[in-house]
Order: sequence, then structure tokens, then C-alpha cells
Amino acid sequence: MQATGGQRRAGARILVCYYSRYGATRQMAEHLARGVEQVEGAESVLRTVPSVSRLCEAVAPEIPAQGPPYATKDDLRDCDGLALGSPTRFGNMAAPMKHFLDDTADLWLSGTLAGRPAAVFTSTGSLHGGQETTLLTMMIPLLHHGMYLVGLPYTESALMETQEGGTPYGASHWAGAEGDRTLSSTEQRLARALGARLAGVAITLRRGGMR
Repeated sequence: MQATGGQRRAGARILVCYYSRYGATRQMAEHLARGVEQVEGAESVLRTVPSVSRLCEAVAPEIPAQGPPYATKDDLRDCDGLALGSPTRFGNMAAPMKHFLDDTADLWLSGTLAGRPAAVFTSTGSLHGGQETTLLTMMIPLLHHGMYLVGLPYTESALMETQEGGTPYGASHWAGAEGDRTLSSTEQRLARALGARLAGVAITLRRGGMR
């Protein structure tokens, strides 16, 4: 997976963009990126977004202290597919991810992302803490951008077996109230499956001349 800038390959470039407060969504992003890399002709690019401060004068550093770089609109322009991840906040995406998307009006006006595939993933503190509503509401701005949404089909047997996270709307993780639950093998498997499926769709669209 590509965490920093580099020369683009001829294949499909999948942007895995996420916000993570305590690390669980970041771990999901990494597994999803591994799924992308399992597909021949696809590469993953990991990016995060900065926190939103309650202080108007607070400014985040241009480069994070650790982990992948912050996402830019150029990352969106250059991608062939997008995986968007956020922890849930009262059944919706976290403010930093919403803030990032709110700044993409110029890409919407130009139709830059139209016709590209996208997928969503999330992490929650409780098992019924809004996983599905968060995933569904994360899809709304992607639909406005004209993107094709990619979910997890029930041909993924882990969807019927999971006792933690995992939905047909996208990959999910039950992190626990203290955020101390690591991704289960089932959650890891579904995250990688979503990454592989997104990459496969992106490659199909490119080969078919729809991208």
C-alpha cells in the first residue's frame, strides 16, 4: 500500500481515506487497503483527514505526526475508486470527515468523481451504536458526486457468520466502549473483501471505457 506520494502505476488507483480518533478506523483502513493490493493491477493509497478544533484559531500541522498524509482534492482527482471511513458520531460520520467532504463542491460542479466506484466503512463503540446509519449517511455525498456504490454481497459467507461488525452496506467494526476491542478475524476478512471488490469494480470500469 502507498502511504506517500509516488509514481502512479498503469492500473487502478484506490484512495482509502479515513478519519480515526483512537485507531480502530485506521486499522480497518489498513485491512481494506490490503484487500485492494490483492487484486492484480490495483494499488491502494492511504490518506487521513485532520481533526476539527473547537478553537477557531487552531491549525493542524500540514503533515501528521504519524501515519499517512492528509488527503487533498488532488488525491480525489487522481483516484479510480474511493473507500471512505469514519467512526460513528451519533449515527453519522465524524465532523472531520464531513468537513473534508463539504470542501469538495468544486469537484461536484465539474463532475470529477462521477462514474467512479466508492465504498464506505465505520467503527462504533457499541454493537448497535449506529453502524448501518453511519454507512448509509456516508453514502449520500458520494451519490451526489455521481459515484457508483459498492457494498458487500451475501456471497461473502462471513456476513452470515459475524457476531461483531459486518454489514452489506460496508465493512464495520465493534471497537467497544473503551475502544480496546481489536478487529476480529471476521471483521478483517470483510474489510479486505470490500477492498478487493472495490478494486475489481474500478478495474472493470477502466477496461470497459466507463472511466
